[in-house]
Amino acid sequence: MFSLSLIVIPVLLSLVLHILLFDPISRARASRIPNAHFTSAFSSLWILWKRYKEQENRAIHAAHVKHGDIVRLGPNEVSVACVDEGIRTVYSGGFEKWCWYPNQFENYGVPNMFSMAHSKPHSIRKRMISNVYSKSYLQSSPEVHEISKIMVFDRLLPLLDDAAIKREPLDVLELNFSSTMDFIIAFIFGLQNGTNFIQNKGERQEWLGVYQSRRPFRFWAGELPGVVAFFKKLGINIVPQWVDAASKKLEDWTMSKCEAAATSTDDSATSQSSSSPWTEPVVYNQLTKSLQASTGQKPWLHPLPTSTATELHDHLAAGHETSGITLTYLFHELSLHPHLQAQLRSELLQLSPSLRTNEAAHGIPSPRILDALPLLHACLIETLRIHAAIPGPQPRITPHPPIPLANIPPLPPGVRVSAQAHTLHRNAAVFPEPESWNPNRWLHASEAQKSEMGRWFWAFGSGGRMCVGSHFAMQEMKLITAAMYTNFATHIVDDDGIEQIDAYTAGPKSNKLILRFERV
Repeated sequence: MFSLSLIVIPVLLSLVLHILLFDPISRARASRIPNAHFTSAFSSLWILWKRYKEQENRAIHAAHVKHGDIVRLGPNEVSVACVDEGIRTVYSGGFEKWCWYPNQFENYGVPNMFSMAHSKPHSIRKRMISNVYSKSYLQSSPEVHEISKIMVFDRLLPLLDDAAIKREPLDVLELNFSSTMDFIIAFIFGLQNGTNFIQNKGERQEWLGVYQSRRPFRFWAGELPGVVAFFKKLGINIVPQWVDAASKKLEDWTMSKCEAAATSTDDSATSQSSSSPWTEPVVYNQLTKSLQASTGQKPWLHPLPTSTATELHDHLAAGHETSGITLTYLFHELSLHPHLQAQLRSELLQLSPSLRTNEAAHGIPSPRILDALPLLHACLIETLRIHAAIPGPQPRITPHPPIPLANIPPLPPGVRVSAQAHTLHRNAAVFPEPESWNPNRWLHASEAQKSEMGRWFWAFGSGGRMCVGSHFAMQEMKLITAAMYTNFATHIVDDDGIEQIDAYTAGPKSNKLILRFERV
């Protein structure tokens, strides 16, 4: 049996050969940047090992706590943990993405908006679809309203009601992944082409199993693709072949959704007259029309079907995973704080129409009204702060001409630089007792304090590369939470391993959270 350890240790040790007589960051500048580890000035071995062992976020955070706003992680890599001359400079100042993104997030071998390293093609792609992800569009969309009604009243609440009656605990991480997938798939491809993971347990477990099975091997694709390619030529697969097969299975699945959306768009008149729920494939239609219109101006390097599919595959992957993780930690915190559950329920019972299933006048309340509920918003935003679904570093590359960072002289072009939500969200000067989940910090803060917390809040990133789906995620998560806690109280059955893994995307170590639902 081939052991990865036979490759990992020699490969990482071989990186010591990259010690430089004159490192990429000049000695004068380097003397101003504290080293996260004593080897950081001449070797990337330490930070690579932390990434491989899934200890990166906490290791970088500890270095910032010890040394301040900027630390050196390797000969050609720094981390920043400040707003001014930090994230505002790097993420709003034209720093391009590091090659880690295309290595990690391309699908079909084709770039998508998230994986694009350069800002110009990214901005072109973003303009094609950003309007359908805007808050104003989502709050007034009849498609989103219809999707919300079916997801809440036809799928989610009946399932929870059945579990409450039978006193059967549920794994809410799996359920949340199912709910958020059903939401985002219906919005992208239309209800008629969507999933029903909420009700189809076997289908969701099969899909999630394939999707999640690849995670242990992400390190190699992101950090050492050249090493993977080298050993592959020698007949040694560091990343097993089944990982590529799993990715292809998921890509084929997404392509089939694209083909179904194309068919339902062509037959929209017939489809709308049927008795089955039907909605426009909002994102698919918007993207395909924009891509088709753009080909006359500048032909794309890749066929339209794969350019469409790679983009939408990224949306559904990010759209279900990050929101599912966030809802899981929100439900866990509310289950630990029953008094806040009660306060939240009192707020939710003021909604009209009501989300209570035992009232004749129930319905989907206005997204604008739901968005304005102060305690619901505070609970969600505090969960996003302390349990960010993507707490890990967002690597960029320093530009030419050089730009100063964190009160040090300008760094030369080509240096890897990143910030991470895990550290920004734990600044005790901005968030007192930062490790405590405390929604009241948002409710009782002065306007100046709210503004400062907002500057440091980074769950969705910032600048031109900020998450395009942030408004969709917030609207979806608020509705799911409101529907659940209007009708049910939650109680912890098993939260062993609820601690977040230390990774770029961070769910529970145990990959589960078991709750019991009680009808109220």
